[in-house]
Amino acid sequence: MNHVSVDFLLHTFIISSQVIIMAFGYGFLGAVLYYGYLPAPDQVSYLWKHRSQDLTMVVTLIATTLSVTTGILFAISMKKALRHRMSDSMSLVQISAGVALSKNSFILRWEHRRLTAMTLFVFGVLRLMTAGWTTLLAPTPFLWSIQMQGSELDITGTAFATLLSQEFYEQGIVDIQDNAFEVLDIGAMLSGVSAAGYTFGLPGTFNFNGAKYNVSTQGIVPTIENYSGSDGVPDANSTRLGFSGGNVTVNTRQLPGKHTSVHIPQGFNRNYSMSQQGLTANVSCRAIDSSQTQYLWNTSNSSVIYTNAAASNDSITGLRLWNITANCGANTSTSQEYVTKVDASGNANPLGSGFLPSVVCPGPMNLTQTYTSFTILSQGFYKYRFLDASVCNVIPLLTTVRANYSNDLISSEVKSSTPFGPENVQLLSFIAGMAKFQSINSQGLISSAIGDTLYSIYSSTTNTSIDDNLANQTQVYKELEEYWRGVVEFSATFLRSGFMVVGSFPNNTVPDDLISEVNGTMYISTVGWTGQSATYLLAILPITITTILTFACAMYNISKGDSNNKATFDPSNTLHLIMASTAMNLNLEGFSKGGIITNEDVKVQLHELKADDVVERKLFMRADEGPLPVVFSSLPLLTPV
Repeated sequence: MNHVSVDFLLHTFIISSQVIIMAFGYGFLGAVLYYGYLPAPDQVSYLWKHRSQDLTMVVTLIATTLSVTTGILFAISMKKALRHRMSDSMSLVQISAGVALSKNSFILRWEHRRLTAMTLFVFGVLRLMTAGWTTLLAPTPFLWSIQMQGSELDITGTAFATLLSQEFYEQGIVDIQDNAFEVLDIGAMLSGVSAAGYTFGLPGTFNFNGAKYNVSTQGIVPTIENYSGSDGVPDANSTRLGFSGGNVTVNTRQLPGKHTSVHIPQGFNRNYSMSQQGLTANVSCRAIDSSQTQYLWNTSNSSVIYTNAAASNDSITGLRLWNITANCGANTSTSQEYVTKVDASGNANPLGSGFLPSVVCPGPMNLTQTYTSFTILSQGFYKYRFLDASVCNVIPLLTTVRANYSNDLISSEVKSSTPFGPENVQLLSFIAGMAKFQSINSQGLISSAIGDTLYSIYSSTTNTSIDDNLANQTQVYKELEEYWRGVVEFSATFLRSGFMVVGSFPNNTVPDDLISEVNGTMYISTVGWTGQSATYLLAILPITITTILTFACAMYNISKGDSNNKATFDPSNTLHLIMASTAMNLNLEGFSKGGIITNEDVKVQLHELKADDVVERKLFMRADEGPLPVVFSSLPLLTPV
């Protein structure tokens, strides 16, 4: 096989190799841009999280290998192109620049700024290839978003109102004044404590049915399986209004994306942002002015119903029965009974005992309003004397919330709200009944959970005693408002959970007329490559420029062909240049500044001579002056052309 064929195969190999490398780079970048997100395999994600240095080393080695390979291919093509170009007249400084490029280097000559700039540019491009490949191949952390859709129980419509009314009937609950309305447990109290405390800077996390809520439930039920809490199966009497815990049915699924072939990684963690139904309340509390006679708040009706003077200090020496009454509108008197501990004389300990009675009116005091709110009247005695006779107006609101599920915690933000309508009468009755149950059961023989909450939060968040400023108890009323808001929100979560727990409906399928749509986004925290990064486009530039330069040199070499002996001449080899120069005694100036500048402008040309009777050929360079001499030397020559 002759030398021309070898050169042709060499340049074909160079072009093919560059095409493969370039296709890999652009193919990878194209895949990232096409899919938008390209997550790394789970094994790579594991390395990035737990052994990031090892992964960085692997990526850097791959990037270095690709950049070195590309640089070698360019150097070979540049060296061959310079040898062909030297067959024509060239200045020595041009040869110097070509030699520098073939060695992936540069020249610095102020007198030849264009050549200096060109070599610096190519040198910089070659050096940036490693950084370009590293940027292109190294995975980076990002959030991959996947759309979610599903459904939950709709408690806002007439269908649910009918269902709830039927449940009231089956449970024997005909009126919220019925003491059998015991569907609320300690969860309501804890929800109120969390909501009230958080308002004044205390940590607020509320747990219910195995789910963890930030501050309060906001009336929602979990719509993400991993956050749904308990996986228990309740018995037949522990669903709906008898709910006591269990696995809440979740009907939320991932929507297929545009590119279904892309692998969905496990990721480091998954967060969710869902739009779903909620329920909250606007609560406003204030003291009852003595002129506001419409409330008819009466706490004076009480009597001692039990005494035992011989009882020990740890035993009950006496009990007092309280009959608290209030006007709930239209001259309708509502009463609530409480029992507290007293001494044998019928007196309570003013420092150790606390009494905070409440009466819940099922509707607003002003009967010209629609049935969209209810009223709570309260007053504190003994150690709760800081709370005067007060009235709290509670206006429940149907809401749409943005629920965020992250780090095993559910937090919600209200996006929109609407007041109750006529179809929500039964729902309002349930919530008011919840508030009543909580107000009754929070009061024990010697203390009240509500009163202790107000006292402890105030003491934890201020530098003064709650009794030091009885005339201005703004914070106390704010605490009370947040407390009842938390109770109302919990009541909606309790209700939704009871009707969505497994076993509540046949086949655990909520009927279509009771469904509310849920939608949102799942965010997977992982590593990979994203098309939103503009640095990828910058990273591919050095690779592209180097490939174009290599292509140009290779195509130039193919177009020029090669002679048999010129193939042995390597212009990047200093020895070869010396041999070719001395062959014709190339005379140059000295090493003075002027001499160097003069020598740089000397034009030379690479020649090949052969004597008629000598087989050996001669390579030399000569200055561009006069005819070529006849040379019979077997050494390469470098002479002026």
